[in-house]
Amino acid sequence: MLVGIVGKPNCGKTTFLNAACLTTAKVGDYPFTTIEPNPGTAYVRVKCACKDLNVTDNPKNSICLDGIRLIPIELLDVAGLVPGAWEGKGLGNKFLDDLRRADVLIHVVDASGSTNAEGQPVEAGSWDPIEDVKFLEHEIIMWFVQILQRDWKKFTRKIEQEKLKITDALAERLSGLGITRVHVMKAQKNAKIDGERPSKWSEEDLVAFATELRKIAKPMIILANKADAKTSEQNIKRLQDFSQEPVIPACTLGEFFLRQFAEQKKIEYQPGASSFKILDESAFSAKEKGILENLQALINKFGSTGVQAALDTAVFDILKMIPVFPVHDVSTLADKDGNVLPDAYLIPEGTTIRQFAGKIHTDFAKTFIHGIDARTKKRIGEDHVLKSCDVVKIVSAK
Repeated sequence: MLVGIVGKPNCGKTTFLNAACLTTAKVGDYPFTTIEPNPGTAYVRVKCACKDLNVTDNPKNSICLDGIRLIPIELLDVAGLVPGAWEGKGLGNKFLDDLRRADVLIHVVDASGSTNAEGQPVEAGSWDPIEDVKFLEHEIIMWFVQILQRDWKKFTRKIEQEKLKITDALAERLSGLGITRVHVMKAQKNAKIDGERPSKWSEEDLVAFATELRKIAKPMIILANKADAKTSEQNIKRLQDFSQEPVIPACTLGEFFLRQFAEQKKIEYQPGASSFKILDESAFSAKEKGILENLQALINKFGSTGVQAALDTAVFDILKMIPVFPVHDVSTLADKDGNVLPDAYLIPEGTTIRQFAGKIHTDFAKTFIHGIDARTKKRIGEDHVLKSCDVVKIVSAK
């Protein structure tokens, strides 16, 4: 699972990455500060099974803070996008190629309206951020269309002559974009396009298909950054009214400051929390105290700085992932080394226990015998669908 951080230059993408991952990727107030993609590891929050089962957590692959499990996910901050990227303008080809593996996109938008289409600074409020949403959607759709149009006549002639299934052929053609047969089938249905005669598809049909495919295969969240600016409040409301996708108000720079201060033990703060506690008043200058007061006012208004909310929304609301805890011993809830509830896996809703076994190790799925629910101690068969926060043991011949 990969979360892509996208947007035009100079909108706050890299600051989002730094805030989410506590990294120090280069930022600047000029376009194309980012050229090479910046990877990072962030965390999403789930309720840990340790609370329900009254055990002392000793996690191995993630962190448990007072019953809240922080599960690692991968992020990728890519080069800024400018209008015409699908035609190769700016760093367009590179930007789009870097997005191939992304499962969900967080589109960082400058809600203050202080950067134009190319990411150059302009007077606050003079640029309409809705235009940023429109253009990025258009760029990704046209990227899909461009790939589809390559040798389209030859491609569709072969499908019809050999009586192939259009869904299978398109899924294979688009597999490099992380697109599956299910994605293609849903997009074709939503676009209401005839699958029997793809050679008759018009350019409008391809655009309609690509539009639906983008929604399904590369779902998106709008992160309305710089929510602390005076010109942002009205724009955030307009973005929420305009967009069919979630719009989350955010202050990425504020989150970065909070996480740095927490790392330095100057404040007590958990990512996504609705408040923070100053531990050492003398550690802050008058200016820094003013910044913290403004940040608390912003958090009071929106519930958080928005960074953690965007990550949690992307993984749980958009991708529909659930946490599952595998164990070796259902009595002690530990692995072979005695670590209690050591691992937390994120899997799609609807995953069976045998499919889950395959995610741990392919041999476990091939030689699967049965599972055991650690709570009830009952055996569960291969078609049993796992639920959020299930604790299970995999029994296999391996």
